[in-house]
Amino acid sequence: MNEKNTNKNSLNLISLEQAVSLNRSDIRKLHKEYGNSGLTSTMSLLDFDKNFVRAQGASVWDSDGNKYLDFLGGFGSLNVGHNHPKILAALETANQLPSIIPASLPALAGALAKNLAQITPGDLQRSFFCNSGAEAVEGALKLARAATGKTNIVFCDNSFHGKTFGALSVTGRDKYQKPFEPLLPGCHSVPFNDVDALVKALSSFSPAAFIVEPIQGEGGIITPSKEYFKQVQKICKKYSTLLIIDEVQTGLGRTGKMFACERHHIEPDVLCLAKSLGGGTMPIGAFVTKDAIWRKAYGGMDKATLHTSTFGGNSRAAAAGLATLQVIYEENLLDKTKQNGDFFLDQLNRLKNKHPLIKEVRGQGLMIGLEFNQVEGLGDKLSMGITNKLSQEYMGSLVAGELMNEFKIITAYTLNNPNVIRLEPPLIVSREELEAVVDAFDKILSRHRGFFSVAASGARTILKSFRQNNK
Repeated sequence: MNEKNTNKNSLNLISLEQAVSLNRSDIRKLHKEYGNSGLTSTMSLLDFDKNFVRAQGASVWDSDGNKYLDFLGGFGSLNVGHNHPKILAALETANQLPSIIPASLPALAGALAKNLAQITPGDLQRSFFCNSGAEAVEGALKLARAATGKTNIVFCDNSFHGKTFGALSVTGRDKYQKPFEPLLPGCHSVPFNDVDALVKALSSFSPAAFIVEPIQGEGGIITPSKEYFKQVQKICKKYSTLLIIDEVQTGLGRTGKMFACERHHIEPDVLCLAKSLGGGTMPIGAFVTKDAIWRKAYGGMDKATLHTSTFGGNSRAAAAGLATLQVIYEENLLDKTKQNGDFFLDQLNRLKNKHPLIKEVRGQGLMIGLEFNQVEGLGDKLSMGITNKLSQEYMGSLVAGELMNEFKIITAYTLNNPNVIRLEPPLIVSREELEAVVDAFDKILSRHRGFFSVAASGARTILKSFRQNNK
């Protein structure tokens, strides 16, 4: 049995200076031995394990000096771009402040809570700060139970709310749930965009809350009908069920509105935020709720510490949050996103009309999904459906591989539907950068007629990576 060397005089710790100088091969070895080896192997085979060493705006550079366009945007975490100077300046301003003193009332967290109360819809007033979207969802679920005295939660099929235990219990994909069952009891799923199913669930289970995304991000960028959320709010009020809107990915300008729920003119009882609230530099999440709901759950001194977070609302995270809101308004990113999003959707739909491989283009603002058609015909029949299954699981990643390795454009597929390429660039992206991505898609799809052609191209990349990794 191997034992770790704990002799202080013989430790071989890697310093920060050494870490930033590691080459690609060294980084791969560290992750294979000390991190997620399976993910490392997957990233290496697809040639996705680039060593990125610099980032600015919508661009990043690897250690070989190649420039890439980032159209993944940290899954919606980089609305103001990489290393925005105003965000970095805010962190510098907070540099001398104590970051974490739980026995105090931090000034910056108080200011950020007030600002969120001003910009969020309806009567949302009180914020609780944490470190991630999953934590915000966990907090919202606990709040709903504490405030209503009820236990059941209703969520949507194909949804994604996080991978911590409570958030996973209301995430609608078996792949992520099965290995950890039994999950939290009392969680019931309904189809997204199905009002009748929601009525049946709320009348049957009398839940504390219904949690839902305005757009199902990991579900494949699925948008609801125009009337769905108006009806959802009425139904929730009728059955005294709190409406939790998860804006972790859609919030802070991503859809061309500060919050996607504003498109539907609804006022949630609880709003979950994270990702871009930290300006792409700091981890911060929050749930915002109404005063009356907060008081029922945590009002008074005896209940004030029922839900807390050590790092929640620390000075640097709150400084990044304050600066992020300023950047969004000062740089008019809402209008810019609306205009660029309309342009991008129009150009991608033109490609859909030109290339049969594209099944559908959908989204709002700069949150766009491009779904590929499944394999049909003799090849799939001869393989007894295997080819169709492979195309569903791998088409998105193979196209993302070509975008990355040939055109230097970073994208990824959506977690619940790997047949969908997600496009979520920073909101500061230029029209020219959008056109470059459209042109890259056009070139890729012009030379591929189906899954076999895309797979053959991907196989060449995998073979090349395998040879390099095993030199």
